[in-house]
Amino acid sequence: MNPTRRALLASALALPALSAPAFAQGFPARAVTIHVPFAAGGPTDVITRLCAEGMSKDLGQAVVVENTTGAGGTLAAGRVAQARPDGYTLLMHHIGHAASATLYRRLPYSVTESFAPLGLASDAAMTIVARPDFPAEDLAGLLEAIRREGDRLNLAHSGLGGANQLCGMLLQSAAGKAMTSVVFRGSAPAITELMAGRIDVFCDQATNTAPFIRDRRIKAYAVTLPQRVGGGLEHLPTTAELGVPQIAMSTWHGLYAPAGTPAEIQERLAAALRAALKEERLKTRFAELVTEPATEQRATPAFHTRFLAEEVTRWRPIIEAAGQYAD
Repeated sequence: MNPTRRALLASALALPALSAPAFAQGFPARAVTIHVPFAAGGPTDVITRLCAEGMSKDLGQAVVVENTTGAGGTLAAGRVAQARPDGYTLLMHHIGHAASATLYRRLPYSVTESFAPLGLASDAAMTIVARPDFPAEDLAGLLEAIRREGDRLNLAHSGLGGANQLCGMLLQSAAGKAMTSVVFRGSAPAITELMAGRIDVFCDQATNTAPFIRDRRIKAYAVTLPQRVGGGLEHLPTTAELGVPQIAMSTWHGLYAPAGTPAEIQERLAAALRAALKEERLKTRFAELVTEPATEQRATPAFHTRFLAEEVTRWRPIIEAAGQYAD
């Protein structure tokens, strides 16, 4: 091969190696879109919009939130999994993303392989609650009632893979008995029926239940985080305090890019997320939602990647034991 051709070939081979960092240095050059799998106004939507606001400031470009609802969150996840891995199409999803790896046996993507986790955004406690006249006065009494009454008690949830359904699985597993599931189109109608005494037990985010617990319109037994929470719920013990650590979970949210997104872009987006989580407005609004911003350590790609794999592994045997699948 003559020297000229050799030089041209070497230049061509070098171009791919140079293009990714060069592309990353110019990122973002336009608006970034975060897909939210749930309706506007819900906790995931509110959390995402607060994060997007702070990320936009840090990135110097608009960060747009798009509600892509349907199929238990898998529609939005599938759209992002198939998107170009350039950092402009992202996903904000909650604990249901990890559960979907088992709940859906024919997903068109892999929960752990089709995404680049960028960092966790928030952690929210679940609350274990019952109708206001439920006879049990504490969590031990509630568990005993479930063991005694079994499927004569009804348990609300808002669909397979939702945080309240997963928490309900843990509660039933701890009691060793299944209740009769009653599915609602969201937390609001389930809480309405709970207050009316037509539903016995519910397990839902503190974000949704806190106003009703504070007003004593529903009976509350415990929160599921390792530590007590604020928002007027400081009096509620944790499940760990009550000797039932197996009923421990948070409704966590995490940010994802498509797999194959250049590492430099992943870290730029993760840094923007961490900057957003330090914003005072976000902290204030999260506190009102009884939600904690993710710590600096948890809002990193490395931690999020490990955590997601652990959550998929944790929920698989619980879901398989219940035998409840979404397809």
